[in-house]
Amino acid sequence: MELEKYLERIKYEGELNTDLTTLQRVHHQHLLSIPYENLSVQLGERLDISARAAFEKIVVGHRGGWCFEMNGLLQWALQKIGFEVMRVCGAVNRPVRGESAFGNHLLLVISSPTIRESFPGIPWWIADTGFGDGVREPFPLVAGQIRQYGFSYRLEALEDGHWRFHNHELGGAPNFDFRHEPANEWLLEAQCDWLQSSHESPFVQALVCQRFQPGTIEVLLGRMRRSITPEGVEKHLLHSADELNEVLRSDFDLNVDARGLWPSIVARHATLFPEECADIL
Repeated sequence: MELEKYLERIKYEGELNTDLTTLQRVHHQHLLSIPYENLSVQLGERLDISARAAFEKIVVGHRGGWCFEMNGLLQWALQKIGFEVMRVCGAVNRPVRGESAFGNHLLLVISSPTIRESFPGIPWWIADTGFGDGVREPFPLVAGQIRQYGFSYRLEALEDGHWRFHNHELGGAPNFDFRHEPANEWLLEAQCDWLQSSHESPFVQALVCQRFQPGTIEVLLGRMRRSITPEGVEKHLLHSADELNEVLRSDFDLNVDARGLWPSIVARHATLFPEECADIL
């Protein structure tokens, strides 16, 4: 595992320091260069939460990944640069899923002596390249509105001691909760296993690819292609296995043959999102 290869993968150029500017640039370049995707789950490829596995898949194999891989790789890279990084268990959509949601998301809390000196009242920053269509850049661990690139997010301090991140209004997953404390690694491993093996898992049920472009967030959910801007969403329904492969290649930079998944993608999409098929067909 070499930091130089990771930096080449995300097309990062310039100095590396343990300041907020470097943190923002690495985070942003990661998202511009690496797609969020669950093709491995769809193809039956076994995943774990190790940084080495994420490096081999994403950097060496030129693939994308989900939160355990995206943020696991980012954690390793930031620590190599010299940042202090805490892995944290998140709970996506906890208001609906309850306490069993904890560990279904991995996020990072970042600090450094330079950051603490520069922002004495804001020593901790949240980095999250694994929430699909969430933020482009880290944000401070401070309750309030977060504005980035025309999108509005919010970080809320809950009465039970948790924090709740609210996604932008056009996003997929609406929120996640977390506590400012080190992750329970056993819980992350258990959730990683469940999310790729259970028929109840949304990652088993539907193909998901998401990637940040300079002016848009590109999303593929099932067979529905979305292009999201602060002004709204453009939709396009895919109609063939060849079109699926072309979209993966051209829009998500994924050279993966997914044509064998097409029949199940069509069947699942009709079940999970019938209103979309009815509206656009």
